[in-house]
Amino acid sequence: MRLNNLAYIPESLNINFDPSYLLEVSFPQASGPSVGFHVGEQVPINSTGTTPTFSLSGNHLGEGPFVVTSVDPDAPTPQDPFLASVRHFLGGNFTPEEKDCDDVRLVNSTSAVSEWLQPAPPAGSDPHRYVFLVFNQTGGFDGQTLVNASTSILNFNLSSFAEAVGLGDPIAGTYMLVGPNV
Repeated sequence: MRLNNLAYIPESLNINFDPSYLLEVSFPQASGPSVGFHVGEQVPINSTGTTPTFSLSGNHLGEGPFVVTSVDPDAPTPQDPFLASVRHFLGGNFTPEEKDCDDVRLVNSTSAVSEWLQPAPPAGSDPHRYVFLVFNQTGGFDGQTLVNASTSILNFNLSSFAEAVGLGDPIAGTYMLVGPNV
């Protein structure tokens, strides 16, 4: 099975998705084990309040650095996503915690450009997709001025951003569903 059959990346993101690695995302919890998910699983909103951790699996991963991003292509609702995509995370300088391993946790050495924003689909909305993608980081990322902490998170065009800073196509990705807290 090809890896790109394992994660549904919405066409509206205009991303060429043919990954080389599997991405695992999990949310540390104050008490108890971290909450992870398989591709497309629904995650309780109250489990997504902490900054997620990221792991990559696959052969010949390399040393990085990598850029990790998360967007919601369904805002404010999947039926009428006129605010999409909402940027929920954008961080760079992720590297494998261990070298020469095929399953590694990614750690970063700098603050995120956009810190993790917990999902918050509005009451009455169907669950939203939260897409996580990993890119090889190029020299253009650290010096980019398109996105900073005060840039609007709404209507974030990930494909235009990736092109402008030379990220290329993502090397890994996944998504989760999160519904309103009712």
